Amino acid sequence: MDISVVIPLYNEEESLPELSNWIKKVMNENNFTYEIIFIDDGSSDSSWEIIAQIKEKDENVRAKKFRRNYGKAAGLHTGFDMARGDVVITMDADLQDSPDEIPELYRMITEEKFDLVSGWKKKRYDPVFSKNLPSKLFNFAARLISGIKLHDFNCGLKAYKRQVIKSIEVYGEMHRYIPILAKDAGFKNIGEKVIVHRKRKYGVTKYGLNRFINGFLDLLSVSFVTKFIKKPMHFFGSMGLISSLVGFVILVWLSYAKIALEQYKMTERPLFFLGLLAIIFGVQLFMTGFLGDIISRNSAIRNEYQIDDEIK
Repeated sequence: MDISVVIPLYNEEESLPELSNWIKKVMNENNFTYEIIFIDDGSSDSSWEIIAQIKEKDENVRAKKFRRNYGKAAGLHTGFDMARGDVVITMDADLQDSPDEIPELYRMITEEKFDLVSGWKKKRYDPVFSKNLPSKLFNFAARLISGIKLHDFNCGLKAYKRQVIKSIEVYGEMHRYIPILAKDAGFKNIGEKVIVHRKRKYGVTKYGLNRFINGFLDLLSVSFVTKFIKKPMHFFGSMGLISSLVGFVILVWLSYAKIALEQYKMTERPLFFLGLLAIIFGVQLFMTGFLGDIISRNSAIRNEYQIDDEIK
């Protein structure tokens, strides 16, 4: 099968018939073998009934519905697990992503050999202060921390080699950072394509401003996890060593001042308590790293590595 199109959705009853017909038209025009995977994230409208009607007319449609709303990452994880195509396309169900982009995304994966291609909504039809500006700040921070040169990490329209989506686990709110997860799994050939961002035709956005706060917190989390999940002592131990060293230098200086310079009441100075606090904090960080190492050594994924190829 050439393409799997994974579409997580929540309360998008109005757009689903038009979206499915549009995808079907693009696929038939390009002679792709395909499947459309709808993941209904606990919709409270008639989205699921409409998906059932679409399925009756198109045997290439598959779908699952969650009992309640779990979030976009859960939808993508489930869709990735179901996907059978050589190239997997993800897109939103609100018609702001154009299915006409699919052939070029497919070509970039199959001919230009990208592992992942992310869409870039260079011209956006979103409110400036509530979406555009926070998005630019968020993407700048993501580029800075991850080293991946993408302009739009959170764009819903992406294309993947099948091996990529089968090698990563998307959970929590980590759908924003799939390129970072892919890079950590060894897929470093990540590209970008300018796409057409269309105005929302039906309904309203399902996201609020809190997603940007959560986004920055998740960015720190995914950066730490991808770098130190199997070696927590490297992070906590290093921080603990630095803190303890600072405290030791402070106490050595105070001891020298008392003995050589004959200064008194050293234990009443704030610097003395700062030195003690730095040493105690350093020991705690070191112990955190030590315990993290013990947990990591007993983890089920301690020797789980991504294999690119094998010869038997």
